[in-house]
Amino acid sequence: QVQLVESGGGVVQAGGSLRLSCAASGRTFSNVAVAWFRQAPGKEREFVAAISAISWSSGSAYYADSVKGRFTISRDNAKNTGYLQMNSLKPEDTAVYYCAARSGGYYSDPGVYDYWGQGTQVTVSS
Repeated sequence: QVQLVESGGGVVQAGGSLRLSCAASGRTFSNVAVAWFRQAPGKEREFVAAISAISWSSGSAYYADSVKGRFTISRDNAKNTGYLQMNSLKPEDTAVYYCAARSGGYYSDPGVYDYWGQGTQVTVSS
């Protein structure tokens, strides 16, 4: 089992930055892939970024086209924490952001993730 707790959400003006954190407890953090998803009101949950387990692809990352070049996913296995650095934020980035984890490789399909956090709200004002 892995328990995930997100933090770092808030309200920011367009063009600003936020860093989300995903604190994990339970299973060995370095052995799980970590991903970020987001869900805006009335929309389906959307893939944002993922980073592999160190044992799989040495922490390689994968991004949705909509955030590529603006967002950076990372992990600190010593702190059992994943991060999502979000720069150049746009109003369309407004959503609840969720951290997710799974054993094995990373995928953009939310259905294959076993563990989820409670979500943190990000609001970008224009």
